[in-house]
Amino acid sequence: MGLLSSTVSVTRYKVNGELEEPVLETIAEGLKKNVIQEIEEDVSEKSVGWTSFENHFRPDFEGSSFVIGTHMVFCLRIDKKSIPSKIIKKHCAIETARKLAETGRENLTRSEKQAIKEHVTNVLSLRIPATPSIYELLWHYEDKSLWFFSNQKAANEELETLFSKSFKMTLVRLFPYTMGELTAGLSEIERDALSKLSPTSFRE
Repeated sequence: MGLLSSTVSVTRYKVNGELEEPVLETIAEGLKKNVIQEIEEDVSEKSVGWTSFENHFRPDFEGSSFVIGTHMVFCLRIDKKSIPSKIIKKHCAIETARKLAETGRENLTRSEKQAIKEHVTNVLSLRIPATPSIYELLWHYEDKSLWFFSNQKAANEELETLFSKSFKMTLVRLFPYTMGELTAGLSEIERDALSKLSPTSFRE
């Protein structure tokens, strides 16, 4: 469920930090340096990077292609390869039987079994396509706010890590407590009172 969907899941962030001038060029550079890397012909199990809002599979951050009005709009893309354990087990059994037949032995050592499993996993990783997940985001730089269109814990953690790496800025998730602390303009007395609040259970 993304930016243009009728139903969306959103995590709001406050962006801490400043970018070097010119801002748009600095953002473009951060996006290009951390663009998604394809792993179709690689043994890697996961790839995380930025991609374009309009074309998820041909990232283009030239010029101001990622700028819409006063906002920056682009996507976090996470590609994962998932090999079913039963497939790995099957091919390990085949490879083990082949090696035993070649050597005339009845058993393999633990290190040999581990080597076979690693070899099988690498070979299968080259064959299996990666499954992409796309998460859109909307960043208002001057307002220091960012909307990330996902509530998935893993995706949010990947965003926070990649954003810090790309732009040397940190993201702070906004929920009732942090919104009160960071955006409500509270006095010191009110901040102290807020820190002492505890959750209320509404269950009977």
